[in-house]
Amino acid sequence: MDTSVDFTYQIDFVLVDEQMFVNWLTGCANLHNATALTLVYAFMDDEALLKLNLKYLNHNTLTDIITFDDTVGKDIVANIAISVTRVRENAAELNISFDEELLRVMSHGFLHCLGFQDKTESQIADMRRAEQACIKLFHVEQNKEINVS
Repeated sequence: MDTSVDFTYQIDFVLVDEQMFVNWLTGCANLHNATALTLVYAFMDDEALLKLNLKYLNHNTLTDIITFDDTVGKDIVANIAISVTRVRENAAELNISFDEELLRVMSHGFLHCLGFQDKTESQIADMRRAEQACIKLFHVEQNKEINVS
């Protein structure tokens, strides 16, 4: 499978082992029979993501992620913007680790490209199951903790 996964950082946050995440996302893509994977993850703060939310979706609300999906069939193509601030706050509210919430949010954006939605209770349940499958894959394949700085 053709794979290109890039990471950009607009805040003081870095995935120390980017290749580990590329391998994980490739595994998630294989799990869903994707034929190609082209992703850019942009990590930012609440303010920057709010500006994108206003500009592109006309939503004046904080969010943890926005996925700009250009997928065609099983060729996954997307720019995914994530608020690290929101991920930290979500993790605290849910009483889970930052690492776990980061994996959930990263997989959430990717899964939207595969057609998963989160508007109805049924869709949300399907999305959560798919997120958990991706998170489990990370822990099985990588067998180590996330290292961020």
